[in-house]
Amino acid sequence: MGKSWAMKQQWCDLLFAHWPLAPAVLAPLIPEPLRLEAFDGHAWIGIVPFRMQGIRMRYLPPIPGTSAFPECNVRTYVQPKAGGKPGVFFFSLEAANTLAVKAARRWFHLPYFKARMSIEPSGDGFAYETVRTHAGARPAEFRGFYAPTGEIYRARAGDLDHWLTERYCLYAVDGKNRLFRGDVAHEAWPLQPARAEIETNTLAPVPLPASDPLLHFAGHLDVRIHSLEKVS
Repeated sequence: MGKSWAMKQQWCDLLFAHWPLAPAVLAPLIPEPLRLEAFDGHAWIGIVPFRMQGIRMRYLPPIPGTSAFPECNVRTYVQPKAGGKPGVFFFSLEAANTLAVKAARRWFHLPYFKARMSIEPSGDGFAYETVRTHAGARPAEFRGFYAPTGEIYRARAGDLDHWLTERYCLYAVDGKNRLFRGDVAHEAWPLQPARAEIETNTLAPVPLPASDPLLHFAGHLDVRIHSLEKVS
């Protein structure tokens, strides 16, 4: 990552919920410059609700009203067809901040959607809700409860939980089918096993398996976001 970071964020009270799928289900949804990655023959789709805070641009103080809000993303795992760094591809991202949604769609070519969202402490975990309100977008919701159930650990390289979570860039494609990469820098994820009770989930672009998802929790992670760069 040759260039300096452009933005700082803190990701808090986060749930990774992952479902395995046949690669043929997700591959048609991946833009042409990218190829879908698989682990032991399975592609994976993740739904990740969390809370962002401490958001600020480099050299600037936090902007009131934009430095903390809930977010939820739907993601899978990809690599450029021409070769390069493995990363994350987002099918959608919900955010409870209009300015953040507009900026991310304009400058990061990411499919952000405005939503009505909340995350509240509840017992030993968190009650989370997001209802998409973005004009012209298909309806989408997620409601549920999640909580950590064990001690913090760091995933081992080569294991599935490492493959799913230790991703240090995102890929996006603009309206001209140009590929962009945005690097992110952070320490290894402080993962914990988790449990969840998902009441409503219509965020995914494909039907999800009836089986329970693979769950991980993370309480806090400091992140530095680098500017988007065109992939040649």
